[in-house]
Amino acid sequence: MRVLLQSYGSRGDVEPLVALAVHLRELGAEVRMCAPPDEEFAALLAGTGVEQVAFGESVRELVTGGGGPAKAPQVAAALVDDWFDTVLPAAEGAGALLATGLMPAGGPSVAELLDLPYVCALFQSRVLPSPDHEPLGRPGKPFPPGADIPTMWRVDAEKADDLYAAPLNRRRAAHGLPPVTNVRDHVITDHPWLATDPFLDPMERTPGLDVSQTGAWFRPDSRPLSDALMAFLDAGTPPVYVGFGSMPMHASTDVAPAAVKELRARGRRVIVARGWAGLALVAEQGDQPDCFVVGDVNHQALFPRVAAVVHHGGAGTTTTAARAGTPQVVVPQMADQPYWGARVTELRIGATAPTASSLPEALEIALRPETRSRATHVAGSIRVDGASVAARMVFSLANRSEVLA
Repeated sequence: MRVLLQSYGSRGDVEPLVALAVHLRELGAEVRMCAPPDEEFAALLAGTGVEQVAFGESVRELVTGGGGPAKAPQVAAALVDDWFDTVLPAAEGAGALLATGLMPAGGPSVAELLDLPYVCALFQSRVLPSPDHEPLGRPGKPFPPGADIPTMWRVDAEKADDLYAAPLNRRRAAHGLPPVTNVRDHVITDHPWLATDPFLDPMERTPGLDVSQTGAWFRPDSRPLSDALMAFLDAGTPPVYVGFGSMPMHASTDVAPAAVKELRARGRRVIVARGWAGLALVAEQGDQPDCFVVGDVNHQALFPRVAAVVHHGGAGTTTTAARAGTPQVVVPQMADQPYWGARVTELRIGATAPTASSLPEALEIALRPETRSRATHVAGSIRVDGASVAARMVFSLANRSEVLA
């Protein structure tokens, strides 16, 4: 029995699917994954027994190379074409298709053409319509009281239609499929899965949707920390980690240098993660005893050893730090990151610093003993079985599909 997984996005979009793939293989499934061609994603899959099918252009080149909104229509059309030209043949013989990442617009079409069960998995609850929260992407701009929820949903759906409807319907027409009138509803369906921790991301009302929240998708990371990093950790008080993952930080180039300067002024040691922003340069005196620069590193092993984690507020990093019981400072850049920063603040396991000028206060909060105590307490509430729960659900769908066939 084969399962096809698909994601297009940064590491935070791809790594959870690797965890899901590993658990599916443990259940006896053959797994194939359509993922960006970046070397780091191939490295994530290396040794898992999961076949990677290259999908789309390099995400790292797309994110760090610029182009901005002007390039969005071109990117959207290319992704739609890849669904029909790459994913469709890769899905032949599969028993189920699960998609996530940047608007998997062609997912339902592939499933429809091959008569496959299809699931869209989400890594944040705020993309779902609810009378209990404002739509994602409108921080500080809530709809007026009593606003019609389908109308709120439509605002965001129209953005998806603007980018994806024309290329998607062109390819659907070529396969004899009817046009889609609302891309977002079509992609997410009325039965999406939410791959987030229920404590960190509590579900709110979602009228008309049957949402399954599985817990966040992680797999144990057994990679050892380097000898040099271990020596640095053992040489003094716990340092503060500063890293922004896949964020290029084009609009916030001053945040990392400001964090390092502020921490040094407090007598704190620092670990700087290069990430896609190339943050090695911000350390300035990176070879001095109080600062250590890392590349790709095992966060599950590192975060319990640090005093705090300063990061962009991605779902994966937020959850990993919360599982480690480590206080956080979230410096949100886009999309759902302000939401995760708000949750960190609400749970009193850290603070949010939208700008470099707000870093001193946020670091002061994160480094308080009571924040550490609260973070340690919250760590015990974070689920660790999300990927295995989701794998059993996917396996059941695929088995049902094969039996019906």
